[in-house]
Amino acid sequence: MIDRKDFSNMAKELQRADEVREQTIALSREIIRLSKRIIYSVHRDDLAAARSGISEIRSKVRLLKEKGDASEGHFRTAMQEYVEAACLFSFAESKRLPTKVQLAVEAEHYLLGICDLSGELVRLAINSAVKGDADKAMFIKDFLNELYGELLNFDFRNGDLRRKFDGIKYDLQKLEDLAFELSGRK
Repeated sequence: MIDRKDFSNMAKELQRADEVREQTIALSREIIRLSKRIIYSVHRDDLAAARSGISEIRSKVRLLKEKGDASEGHFRTAMQEYVEAACLFSFAESKRLPTKVQLAVEAEHYLLGICDLSGELVRLAINSAVKGDADKAMFIKDFLNELYGELLNFDFRNGDLRRKFDGIKYDLQKLEDLAFELSGRK
């Protein structure tokens, strides 16, 4: 009447899928932790530590992409945190934004990550101004303004991406206020 072996096989299949999911959740947590460490290193001007973190995070991202399911929330969060950290590091090291292709990520993950990048750029600009490097703060403002201009070409629907994109406008306003204050000091 009932094929018990079929049910047993399904139970094993679900168990294997659950084990892989648990592994990818743990890997996603590692990527998020490394992203935070990279960002912290950049803000402390420790690019050697950030570079080491970038090397480590790339291998973990490759592994996550091999094992993980891009539709899972933890996968999505890990990828956008990776993009944010990699972009901040690249900006700090070479004043360039890596492309989606260079980071080998999906468009949505890339866009979510660069939207989050704006907050870190504000922090970087403020820290630069505090250290007396007004030129760097102004460069960051101009960079964020250019990035915002590019993102205006998209028609973001409601959701995370729209909310994060809207946040860039406020981050840019903070940098414009900072630029005004810095121009008053001269």
